[in-house]
Amino acid sequence: MITTKAVPAKLALPLLLAVLMATSCSILPEREPVTIYQPVRTATIADPQWPSASWSLLISRPVAGTQIDSERINVQPAPGTVQVYKSAAWADAAPDLLHMALLRAFEESQKILSVSRSGGGVRGQYQLLTELRSFQSVYSRPGQLEAVVEVYARLVHTTDGRVIAARSFRHAEPAAGEEVGTVVEAFSRALDRSTADIVGWTLRSGNEVPPDSGKP
Repeated sequence: MITTKAVPAKLALPLLLAVLMATSCSILPEREPVTIYQPVRTATIADPQWPSASWSLLISRPVAGTQIDSERINVQPAPGTVQVYKSAAWADAAPDLLHMALLRAFEESQKILSVSRSGGGVRGQYQLLTELRSFQSVYSRPGQLEAVVEVYARLVHTTDGRVIAARSFRHAEPAAGEEVGTVVEAFSRALDRSTADIVGWTLRSGNEVPPDSGKP
């Protein structure tokens, strides 16, 4: 005759929870590793035609839509359709990548008195406001990808908020292949070209309308 021993009621619940936890741990899927990418910048070399600026500049963090304002690396396989690369991400959200690239480009140009982030306690005579409208790879034709960076920029007086210049910048760089690594290389080139163009345009626009020109 086989006898069984009942488990005390006060021990039954802990034992059940332990069994359930062990079972759940065995069936949870493993998280797929994510590769983090950072655009590789080329140091900005000032164009001989860029003027020197004796005024200071504040650069605000670029604004962007929710699809762009993230660490996801976007790809557009067809017009009106946006996907993301699996198991790949930017080191920072796309607007932060542009923000840092602009700050570094102005500093490296050595053409401006001072450049700082907005909100850092430093005053500036001008403020550069940007909207990142595109930061994605696009299939220009089957098997051919381009990294597209599009930025709308406005230069404003900080004293009265007057917009003195505004312009859209768009650069598309072909990728050597469809792999994520080659797409990131294309993004690096497109970002370098965009920031260099914005630096030159900002310096010229700011000098055309002196910061104190609106004062009585």
